[in-house]
Amino acid sequence: MSELIKLSAAELAEKLKSGEVSSVEVTQAHLDRIEATDGAALDESNRAAGKAGLNAFLHINAEEALEVAAAVDKDRAAGETLPELAGVPIALKDLIVTKGQPTTAASKILEGWMSPYDGTVTQKVRAARMPILGKTNLDEFAMGSSTEHSAFGVTRNPWALDRIPGGSGGGSAVAVAAFQAPLALGTDTGGSIRQPAAVTGSVGVKPTYGGISRYGVIAMASSLDQVGPCTRTVLDAALLHEVVGGHDPKDSTSLNEPVGPLVEQARAGAAEGGLKGLRIGVIKELSGEGFQAGVLSRFQESLDLLEQAGAEIVEVSLPSVKEAIGAYYLIMSSEVSSNLAKYDGVRFGLRELPKEGPMTIERVMAASRAAGFGTEAKRRIILGTYALSAGYYDAYYGSAQKVRTLIQRDYAKAFETCDVLVSPTAPTTAFKLGEKNESADPMAMYLGDIATVPTNLAGVPSISLPAGLADEDGLPVGIQFTAPAHEDARLYRVGAGLEAALNTKWGAPLWAQMPETESLIRDFDFGGAK
Repeated sequence: MSELIKLSAAELAEKLKSGEVSSVEVTQAHLDRIEATDGAALDESNRAAGKAGLNAFLHINAEEALEVAAAVDKDRAAGETLPELAGVPIALKDLIVTKGQPTTAASKILEGWMSPYDGTVTQKVRAARMPILGKTNLDEFAMGSSTEHSAFGVTRNPWALDRIPGGSGGGSAVAVAAFQAPLALGTDTGGSIRQPAAVTGSVGVKPTYGGISRYGVIAMASSLDQVGPCTRTVLDAALLHEVVGGHDPKDSTSLNEPVGPLVEQARAGAAEGGLKGLRIGVIKELSGEGFQAGVLSRFQESLDLLEQAGAEIVEVSLPSVKEAIGAYYLIMSSEVSSNLAKYDGVRFGLRELPKEGPMTIERVMAASRAAGFGTEAKRRIILGTYALSAGYYDAYYGSAQKVRTLIQRDYAKAFETCDVLVSPTAPTTAFKLGEKNESADPMAMYLGDIATVPTNLAGVPSISLPAGLADEDGLPVGIQFTAPAHEDARLYRVGAGLEAALNTKWGAPLWAQMPETESLIRDFDFGGAK
């Protein structure tokens, strides 16, 4: 394995600026890693046996990425002043539109679709001169918590190939965790950045709602969706957040305010005494019953380290969060029903003709949507359509919005006495592929987002970072910090401070304990796993 791919984005940026390495070398090293671990390099017999590797990527953008890298190297050699992350490669969740590359939302209904324009975050990545390695896998239209609902195959966790990588953004988290990319962008509607980060041992951030433009991001639930960074370190997340954040007049929900001193606060938090005087509230409702013992053990160890670093730990109560899952699935599904109505087989995307009977537009729409959407997408469309229907709107959607208001009030009250709040990111470590996906009760899957969903409903920022490995299974555990709206910088301060303390305790970053991916792929029985 090339040592280049183990470097953080910040370290790569320094080596690129000094001329120690070239962007072409860095980009090619990551493309080689993708080929070796994602499936493309497996021999014909293995591919025939279904050994597809991690399947983090749906599209590889090798030619363009190397062209961008070569141009960066040429301009740097000519003495031009370049952006901080120029030449550092990145991967984009396949929900973010990119001109010249397919954008599918991991759905058959958009298979092969080429966007005529770049989304705002894509434009900002290009302006920052960052080579785009490709588009990453996800649950179809971001609907899922395990990346098992992609129309193009499941993504596997690099810590254990029979385990889920979280969702919906499992592809972006795996790309970063498995050293296929130093940076990635994801989207978070109810935990789709943070929960994959937790179960893959990486860092994921959901910014304040409106902090990063959603223009050119395929909508799932518009009042909840948020773009954010996926990285291996807190500093890297801050660097990427500063690149893509800020006001965008093309997004009506975009905040008209500066991004904030995120990198500065990340560096301050990691310095000695960086957490002194910080008041951290432990959310009582999200740290006890229903959480795996190994998750709670690592969580308590992190709290102890925070206290040793000078932070004050107190308990707070958010009574309404116990209603968050129910409210979230009504609001999200209602907005899904509305947003996905445009996929009708008429204007763009898949068109399926009815097998028999009259060729009416209604029958073409029905046939196209039946063939193009997967099971989970259909479930949420039906639920949302029902919740919005005449006679049920106030009872379901209206009531869910009232619960949302209560949750927002609970957070506001907690932040009157605390700088940040803390909880485990997910109640368990990564479960096995297929273990919950085929359950007769979808709530078995949905409850995995119990700690992440409330912050989306409240619109406040959260970060997840590795807290260690669970005793029961040796798999990663995540810890989540939440700050008041507009105070994203606090997340980077406390996150970097804990990360530094944990790295000192472990003697190395958590990713150094991850099994060697190529060996896992070579030895894994893909034929016997989903």
